[in-house]
Amino acid sequence: MTFDSDGLTLEGLYFRPAGAGPFPCVVMAGGWCYVKELAQPTYAAALAAAGIAALVFDYRNFGGSEGQPRQHIDPAQQIADYRNALDYVESRGEVDANRLGVWGISYSGGHALILGAIDSRVRALCGIVPVTDGYSNMRLAHGTLGFRRFQERILEARRHKHRTGEVTYFPHQPAEEGALATWPFPKSKETFAALQEREAPAYRGESTAESSDLLLGYSVFPYLPRLLAKPSLLIIAEGDDHTHWDLALKAFEGIPGTAKEAMIVANADHLTLYADRDRQNAVARKVADFFRAALDS
Repeated sequence: MTFDSDGLTLEGLYFRPAGAGPFPCVVMAGGWCYVKELAQPTYAAALAAAGIAALVFDYRNFGGSEGQPRQHIDPAQQIADYRNALDYVESRGEVDANRLGVWGISYSGGHALILGAIDSRVRALCGIVPVTDGYSNMRLAHGTLGFRRFQERILEARRHKHRTGEVTYFPHQPAEEGALATWPFPKSKETFAALQEREAPAYRGESTAESSDLLLGYSVFPYLPRLLAKPSLLIIAEGDDHTHWDLALKAFEGIPGTAKEAMIVANADHLTLYADRDRQNAVARKVADFFRAALDS
């Protein structure tokens, strides 16, 4: 199925539960360079089995969706795509427009927190191993000297685009430690190569250099005070050094009130919830239980 987002056609997968409805519905999208087939259908299927419709979509510039330049990640545009997806699902006859939620993973785990703060239609949200502060995340991930080099390469790409109009691309992950990449984890490259072969052939492991520049200005923290009384579930991997579980816990602590819940996945890292299908399914069931309770209340 497709829907319009600011004049662009976005492609999605719609998971409809059995029965006539009206159903609650959760809108879902992925993280850095993700396409809709990567990991997300596992969670969407668990939601549908629990009686909750789910829409998983490709952002503009990715997968089956329109948009240029390809592989460009602008968080403001991605959040706009989420809101346009909410417009679409609430127009469907079998969806209860008063029971909508959002779900995100990694970069979009942060988007879910922002969406819960800015869009009153979002009754509940779930963020899995979320990015919460791009600058702190990159500084920790790259280390002091590596972060300086990363910033220099971003600036070089910006100047090159100004001179020539050409877009520079950075790898999602490096082939070897120390090589240029936005996310400097060679193990992640292996994991995503396996996911591409197993479930997401449209995945491309690169993004524009400007995407990384925009990441450095990204933070969910100004939005957290607005989540008072908003049912919020954060899934945090205990050993996550990609999006940094201490930053996720800090964000969780910044959500006011008692309508929040954190699930700490022990003996895990950022990649566990992608590579380990059994643990992914267990978390998906937890997510489905959370939304069923939050959206039926």
